[in-house]
Amino acid sequence: MSENLRRASRALVSVSDKSGVVDFTRALAGFGIELISTGGTRKILSDAGLRVLDVSELTGFPEMMDGRVKTLHPAVHGGLLAKRGNSEHLEAMQAHKIRPIDIVVVNLYQFEATVGGGGDFAACIENIDIGGPAMIRAAAKNHDDVAVLVDANDYAALIEELKRHNGSTSLALRRRLAAKAYARTASYDAAIANWFAGAVKEATPDYRAFGGRLVEALRYGENPHQSAAFYRTPEPRFGVATARQVQGKQLSYNNINDTDAAYECVAEFDPARTAACAIIKHANPCGVAEAETLVDAYRRAFACDRTSAFGGIVALNRTLDAAAARAITEIFTEVIIAPDATEEAIALVAAKKNLRLLLAGGLPDPRTAGLTAKTVAGGLLVQTRDNAVVDDMDLRPVTKRAPTNAELRDLSFAFRVAKHVKSNTIVYAKDLATVGIGTGQMSRVDAARIAARKAQDAAREAGLKEPATKGSVVASDAFFPFADGLLVAIEAGATAVIQPGGSMRDDEVIAAADAHGIAMVFAGTRHFRH
Repeated sequence: MSENLRRASRALVSVSDKSGVVDFTRALAGFGIELISTGGTRKILSDAGLRVLDVSELTGFPEMMDGRVKTLHPAVHGGLLAKRGNSEHLEAMQAHKIRPIDIVVVNLYQFEATVGGGGDFAACIENIDIGGPAMIRAAAKNHDDVAVLVDANDYAALIEELKRHNGSTSLALRRRLAAKAYARTASYDAAIANWFAGAVKEATPDYRAFGGRLVEALRYGENPHQSAAFYRTPEPRFGVATARQVQGKQLSYNNINDTDAAYECVAEFDPARTAACAIIKHANPCGVAEAETLVDAYRRAFACDRTSAFGGIVALNRTLDAAAARAITEIFTEVIIAPDATEEAIALVAAKKNLRLLLAGGLPDPRTAGLTAKTVAGGLLVQTRDNAVVDDMDLRPVTKRAPTNAELRDLSFAFRVAKHVKSNTIVYAKDLATVGIGTGQMSRVDAARIAARKAQDAAREAGLKEPATKGSVVASDAFFPFADGLLVAIEAGATAVIQPGGSMRDDEVIAAADAHGIAMVFAGTRHFRH
């Protein structure tokens, strides 16, 4: 079967990211390909000794309006869109002295980086590329004849193709590059649209799109029969997508999902105030604690559920140090993620070759606004991120007894954790550590029972006389619809409770608390997590 080879005689090169472009265009010129360029790209190529035709010489018009208008011209787009095998197109080219352009190399103005860097409205607008996407889309549409490159990572592949086919490109390569080109412009436009919606405070725009760039293809998805890949979005948020993997085998789909859950949870704890550790299993915390040091926070989090912590994800809110690294590597752990790590800690973790160590470069701000999305059949569910933080809430005592300062401290801690546990959620906490977590239950009373049972199991394993829920506090991610869940918590030994409030039976629940002498506060904010 014919490869539909097309000889390349002219290339238009106009790039924002100029890395590697000199060597690449020098290789193009080596095949006798004429170079056309614009502005800064042309200057760099000319300074490197390459012969380059300025696009204004091609169009007969100078670049104008601060470079906004330079390639939007029939001499450019006619050369891109003309079908080489169409006689009418060829006649039009001849009549208007339009020459074909066989290769287009364009990467776009750095809009995403401008937004991520905190650029103001005017700067973001100026970094919206117009001519670039137009040329990319034109070349991609006419990929039967034109090769389009939007990524410097494809430079080598094109040069190899030209070598293989004596200066020609194959349809297979042109088609693959065209598909990538449309994906790039779609992702670019999605970033602009989402930024613009935020800028004009449009919460529900008529059209919503999301785009990202491939980080890596994954071995499989949630299960081995599912394919998967990891994409990085333009959102400048510290986490798995920003992390440097220091060691360990490739992350799986579930590793990435769980690590993200772990890091978002531990980010609730300000590292300037306290050290904190969250241990996650199947996207749910199985232990969270804060302490003076990371190693103490880890050991206290681990004590909550030693069984589930095996093979879990450990997230830390401070630089991983040697003491914490030694403790964490005492058992099998899948992933450690932290903002950074000391060289000594890195060396200690290196002894566990399958343990992945991720250094994210910083902590995500739990208060930062953003969007989350999930697919449903035939649609997308999009919402703003749950960026409510317990420190900003007006915790209102509703019982006869107000919580003590110690109880209030633990209530805030427990509610901070409950935000990151799948609903229905019950979290028992004592002395700034979880002691029992009930997650993902269909009824709140069952979540309370499971959390209490886990505390009993932990006490038995540790050889304690009674579970740590005795004298604990309890957090519920949503209101108690009946008093039964609260009564289970009271029976487990809780002395104070935090919940959003808002049930039609709030009075009944408050009365039950008063009858048992426990304190209850309403947070006024629900933390459902499905």
